[in-house]
Amino acid sequence: MKIYTKTGDKGTTALFGGTRVPKHHIRIDSYGTVDELNSYIGLIRDQQIDELSKRVLIKIQDKLFTVGAVLATDPEKAILKSGQKRLNIPTISDQDIVFLENEIDRMNESLPPMTHFVLPGGHQTVSFCHIARCVCRRAERLATSLYDASPFEETTLQYLNRLSDYLFVLARKLSTDLQADEIKWIPEKNS
Repeated sequence: MKIYTKTGDKGTTALFGGTRVPKHHIRIDSYGTVDELNSYIGLIRDQQIDELSKRVLIKIQDKLFTVGAVLATDPEKAILKSGQKRLNIPTISDQDIVFLENEIDRMNESLPPMTHFVLPGGHQTVSFCHIARCVCRRAERLATSLYDASPFEETTLQYLNRLSDYLFVLARKLSTDLQADEIKWIPEKNS
């Protein structure tokens, strides 16, 4: 497979199904942000964290490729007039969302209850989680905008929403594991 094709030299790119769109198209921005998120999750996985979290993150990275494939597919080319799938594009399942929920619940069992928002930081690894969470929220905002214009499976949106929750709880878990300070946000009173 050749890395450079020169087909995008004039500012367009091809979706799954062959449709060409401008590189600034909301669809490209959506799956490009998911790709950015996937890279940050790889950065978290490369840190000194527990093996279970690393395995979960690998599974999440795999699912993010599925999310990217959904977002990169021209919906008009994905389904035949008969209603059958034309392109062999995987989808996010309800079980994928339940997996994230179970992981969130498992981590939360060992964490102190949240009484305030927390300031991102405390340890570099924790900060990477918060950056990934913010990129995930941006991916979700872009995907919902795309969904409004060109609907796709709602489970894709649900997965991104749950993933940002997972990343927040992972940050809290890693703060505990790494014995990092979790600084509560307590708004200053106006004088």
